Amino acid sequence: MKYLFSVICVALSLNLIAQTYNLPALKYGYADYEPFVDAQTMEIHHSKHHQAYVNNLNKAISGTSLEKSSLIDLMMFASFRSEVVRNNSGGHYNHSLFWEILTPKNKQTTPLKVEFENAIKKEFQHLDSLKAKINQAASARFGSGWAWLIVTPQKKLVVTSTANQDNPIMDVSKERGIPILGIDVWEHAYYLKYQNKRGDYLGAIWNLIDWGVVSEKYISALNDPLLAQIEKDNWPELKEFHRVMSQTFHPSETGNLSPLRNRSGELLAKSILLKNSVIPSPFSNPKITEALSKLEKECSKIHKLNVKKTKDEVLKKKIAEAHDTFHVVQGLCHD
Repeated sequence: MKYLFSVICVALSLNLIAQTYNLPALKYGYADYEPFVDAQTMEIHHSKHHQAYVNNLNKAISGTSLEKSSLIDLMMFASFRSEVVRNNSGGHYNHSLFWEILTPKNKQTTPLKVEFENAIKKEFQHLDSLKAKINQAASARFGSGWAWLIVTPQKKLVVTSTANQDNPIMDVSKERGIPILGIDVWEHAYYLKYQNKRGDYLGAIWNLIDWGVVSEKYISALNDPLLAQIEKDNWPELKEFHRVMSQTFHPSETGNLSPLRNRSGELLAKSILLKNSVIPSPFSNPKITEALSKLEKECSKIHKLNVKKTKDEVLKKKIAEAHDTFHVVQGLCHD
């Protein structure tokens, strides 16, 4: 009985550690967004489409190491994820942001903050120009997707667009940063009321955008450590090395040295490119520089040992050491 109780406690503790995502409640009733978005569209969009993203994400990560990953981590390294995780983590994040910035017109009370207003003037001259640029990005998006206003790692406001449920946090996006405003241009966001007239929907949705909330998100984004993480992840030589390292090291953990033996020369070449690359300013320090030099030497040693057909045990130990050195540069692995 005592043993059974212990097993139950362990199981419960593991469940507490596991990440479970939930559908966020809307701040207002479905009908409160009328006449700009009809109640039936809001209900289906929120309780059916968004709920499906949440359900599918929880199912996709259940029982895997990704259960312990944050939503940001799932998205930041989208290129390492399955299509199911990529699509549904994006779908959950994107819609959650969308609900946060939508407020019925008669309940919008918080004005633009001065800092945000000044940033708009600097990049777009005035608010109407910003709206027009976002509408252009939304109109030009072929098929389904989103138009975004983001804060880049350089702390600039940029308008961009992504397909499907991708977003600018993801490493698959061309323009990257923290989204502070997103416009959903999937047909399920507007078709019941506007049919194929996306332009009419885009004209109406601005009546629901709460600029006070967007302003707060702008100020929060400026101080968010995620900006530095995105800048680091935009280090192309680092990403290239990371990809080869993950594809050679992780198989070796299970005793499969074939990928490493076939690609040790490629691993060395990527380490040389990484060592000689321009380090993003937030990460340029003696510790990183020293680690990059050490990493190149370790990859060179691995390749020489591989050419000499050394034993698997030796190669496995050496790639593990190089992987530890890589942690100094990259931080914990995300693949």
